Amino acid sequence: MSKFKKAGFAVLALLLLAVSVMSGCSDGSAKPGTAAPAANDAAKGKKKLKIGVSFETLQTSYWVVGFNAIKKDIQDRGYDVVEAIADGDSNRQLEQVKNFIAQKVDGIIIVPKDEKTIIPMIKAANDAKIPIVLYNRPPAKTDAVSTTVVADNKKITAETVQYMVDQARKQGGKYKAMILIGDLGDQNGIARRDGFLEVVEKNKDIIDVVAKVPTEWNQEKALAGVTNALQANPDINFVFSSTDFLFPSLVSALKAANKYKKIGEPGHVILGGFDGDDTAYKMLKDNYLDADGVQDVYFESKSAVQAVVDMLDGKKVQEFIYDPGFVIHQGNLKEKEAQMWGSSVK
Repeated sequence: MSKFKKAGFAVLALLLLAVSVMSGCSDGSAKPGTAAPAANDAAKGKKKLKIGVSFETLQTSYWVVGFNAIKKDIQDRGYDVVEAIADGDSNRQLEQVKNFIAQKVDGIIIVPKDEKTIIPMIKAANDAKIPIVLYNRPPAKTDAVSTTVVADNKKITAETVQYMVDQARKQGGKYKAMILIGDLGDQNGIARRDGFLEVVEKNKDIIDVVAKVPTEWNQEKALAGVTNALQANPDINFVFSSTDFLFPSLVSALKAANKYKKIGEPGHVILGGFDGDDTAYKMLKDNYLDADGVQDVYFESKSAVQAVVDMLDGKKVQEFIYDPGFVIHQGNLKEKEAQMWGSSVK
């Protein structure tokens, strides 16, 4: 081999050695504006989040759809879910929250039984420095810190009842009204009652409220109350239910009184409700229900999970995140039905 070839190989060997040394001394970082995935993930040191989800009940389709939507959103983000159902027992729910804390969850999403029993649970989460989000039911006034994702109940109800009043004016005549009132230990029930009364008070020239039926969100109480109200006031022809969950009881009582008629038929009772569930959807499609206030379960579910994530990231989150909802009725049914969560319930 010539001296020139030997020299060439020597130079090449020195170059390869230099490259090897430089690679060995490298800190493994990528060029500016790029990322080395494995090294970057390790550097972040992020653990897999675990979020506790406690629902007071799964009694209605709204709660079932919301519960499943929240779990899916959490899992789609790659986080773990610890789930619990309190079955209407606030003491059990408090124990569930304590169990979440013992399991060192990173955040809690909860549907409380009522506005007062949730306070000790919020305080327990605060003491453990775990962010807590209330889903659909706000707490009573307290210095404990939480975020609530909730429908704008009063506004949605007022808009729904206003549509009903407009229909009444178009048809002419005077109307005897009945409202099925929710649980007044639940601020949602209070807001929906107030939204109804605010509108009918402005339309006293045609609307006379003759029955306010307390239900506590209970179908049996609703059935008994509506039956009694219809017996005492057989000319009731304008009815608002504070939740679609009570429609089966309401419809049963109306049928028994021979007052369940389709829109346009003689004797039709103007009907309105609140939630947007599958029963209301069917009643709209079958032309019995005039209007329904719809809360967006998917907006609320995603907002609840995002609020937890934002708080964990140190971002400021509002005390209340409102779902604006919308009113669905015979005039916009084709346009809005895909947005009504009850239309997709099988």
